[in-house]
Amino acid sequence: SAFNNNVAVAFSLLSRGGRKRKPGLKGRMYTELLRRVCRDGGVAEPVSAPLIKKLHCQDHEAVPFDLFRHAVLTCFVFADFMRKSRSLFEAVSPSDGILCRAVLGSLRDALETTGCSDPARYLEASAKLTPGRLAQAMDRAQTLASGTPSTLMGQEEFIEEASALFISRVKLVS
Repeated sequence: SAFNNNVAVAFSLLSRGGRKRKPGLKGRMYTELLRRVCRDGGVAEPVSAPLIKKLHCQDHEAVPFDLFRHAVLTCFVFADFMRKSRSLFEAVSPSDGILCRAVLGSLRDALETTGCSDPARYLEASAKLTPGRLAQAMDRAQTLASGTPSTLMGQEEFIEEASALFISRVKLVS
């Protein structure tokens, strides 16, 4: 795929030695690249920091290609997930915590669906985030919580919880 080719070229370029550098990608440059991918993807540093911490290597460590590919892909998917999460929050805001929790539950269900390598699972996951499915989840949550006092949920809290859902499912490559 184009992504795999681009990742291979990037790894090759970043791994080149120079006058003062030995060949090989080191943890410091790798970690900075991951930060940049998240930042350029619109993810604020405080939101991406736990993911970067989970994926980082020590400054002096050599980074193998499989780890590089996995981490770069994870950061791109994370940035996309966070954009979708922000859009979902904006669609229901200003909103009470009950509706926001229903949307977070739908995000969690979608993430749990993608737990294997079968590409059809990604289609199943995206089907869980259709407007109709989200409306059903929010309606069900409101019905179950009728008569219960509700509080508003801010965007920062929503984004923090959405990012924690994603990061908790990130698997490390060994």
